[in-house]
Amino acid sequence: MAELYILGQLCKASDYDEPNLFCKWSIQFGSGWKVIEGHSEGQSCASTARVERCSYFSTPLDLHLACRGIQGWPKLHVEVFALNSLNHYWPVGYGFAYLPSQPGTHRIRIATWKVSSAKFFDTIREKFHTGGFTVAKSDIVFSGFERYKLLTKSAGVVEFELMLMFKNFAENGVELR
Repeated sequence: MAELYILGQLCKASDYDEPNLFCKWSIQFGSGWKVIEGHSEGQSCASTARVERCSYFSTPLDLHLACRGIQGWPKLHVEVFALNSLNHYWPVGYGFAYLPSQPGTHRIRIATWKVSSAKFFDTIREKFHTGGFTVAKSDIVFSGFERYKLLTKSAGVVEFELMLMFKNFAENGVELR
């Protein structure tokens, strides 16, 4: 079996309107893949960004995957949440990116979007940091089957630094360039 090692960190979230953020991440993959060691999902601590509009997390990722083929190549899924002083939180960004198919060090920037509303009252509620809208099923973010039905707007950017190591891909007929 071919193996993929993912080492790195969730670095930061930038260009969000909300000052207190935390991020949930997961690695999504097809049925031909399995986790050998590590966690395929995690969450950062909350970080405050009042001046720079940038929240730093430095949350580690360490995952070892095995596969029989490249179908269902892994993708990195993120959800960014805002936190207010009453410890209420709501989503302010969704996004995903496929992992690079090259070994080595990579800086991955994921542009996120959030669910919007055409109603005036809902936009006022969101402006005063008391809540936003969420998706009913999180797989709608990276599958895209019904995403066209959502009214969305751009949010900020989430950055990862990852080291990818590939083992036995050439022996299994996969050439990486």
